[in-house]
Amino acid sequence: MRICDFLIVGAGIVGAALAAEIARRRPGSRVLVVEKEARPAFHQTGRNSGVVHSGVYYTPGSLKARFCREGAELTRAFCTARNIGYDERGKLIVATGEEELPRLEALCRRAAENGVAAVAVDGAAMRRLEPAVAGRAALRIPSTAIVDYAGVTRALLADVENAGGAVMFEAPLRAVAGRGGAYVADVGGRQVEAGRIVACSGLASDRVARLLGIDPGVRIVPFRGEYFVLPPALNAVVRHMIYPVPDPSLPFLGVHLTPMIDGTITVGPNAVLALAREKYGRFSIDPRDALDALAYPGLWRMLARHPKATWKELKGSLSRRIYLESVRRYCPRIGLADLAVYRSANRAQALRRDGTLVDDFLIETAGGVTAVLNAPSPAATSAMPIAARIASDIL
Repeated sequence: MRICDFLIVGAGIVGAALAAEIARRRPGSRVLVVEKEARPAFHQTGRNSGVVHSGVYYTPGSLKARFCREGAELTRAFCTARNIGYDERGKLIVATGEEELPRLEALCRRAAENGVAAVAVDGAAMRRLEPAVAGRAALRIPSTAIVDYAGVTRALLADVENAGGAVMFEAPLRAVAGRGGAYVADVGGRQVEAGRIVACSGLASDRVARLLGIDPGVRIVPFRGEYFVLPPALNAVVRHMIYPVPDPSLPFLGVHLTPMIDGTITVGPNAVLALAREKYGRFSIDPRDALDALAYPGLWRMLARHPKATWKELKGSLSRRIYLESVRRYCPRIGLADLAVYRSANRAQALRRDGTLVDDFLIETAGGVTAVLNAPSPAATSAMPIAARIASDIL
């Protein structure tokens, strides 16, 4: 039987950051990271848009607002120290219609509340910055950057191993039982005794919480985001990240243009209900996942509150031409032939039974076990502050 002081479940960026933080704070402690996949950053971390967010959108005083701002600085410092690509391109949030201008002004006020540097620009100034972008006005966020989050995750796990910790792949958590003041976990058929367990399990966070004896009080409902990539001839069509003005009632930021760290530009994502948590084809179905989602009253209550947005996202998923309309509102140079299928990603969104979306990071602890229950975007940006919070609570 393997014995460790801290068992971290999940080798995405949050789990990797936590393991590295514990190893840094407690030199000599036995830290073990277990991951059910064959490599780290396999799901959300390795499939997101690679944006280091600034924190402009989030409710002032929330964990998202605080940790995003702190996390951007920590991520930049980490990447600089490790020679990991980090490119501070900046973001333009573009109002394309008169009705969006008040929401853009509200975002400008929120940026000030959250301590995020933001510059309001009119249409003429915006076009000087980005000649291919159309709109009435924009909010420029200079600090928004792009990065390779999978590379950051690998570097964090290397820190864990260099400090004497270990990482096990193809090791799913199957069962946990208390034994005295410790826990015995079955990870892929191998027995591990741990003093403390922390689950950073993303799309499986509610299920893993139950294995740990924590009632999550929420259900993870996966939303698939579909991305396209532009042809090399359009790799310079924009320099900034170009975002629409978001709907404040929804947690999704809308279809946007993102220059990637490899030089390509992606378009997306939309947000449609996924019937498989960890499969990414448009028509992928996992019977257990589908039943979990469709039998959950909270899903139907949430969809009933947002019928227009639900229908809009579904139409965009079914028709590339309709999807393109969202993009051409602010970048009319892009045509249908420019959208090549890139990849899809599933967002783990915690949903309450009454149909309300959990808006902030959610972490629960019971005895010697902790579960990260809700850590969607901007969790990748915020991974290091999330890890610091958990480490402070359990050490």
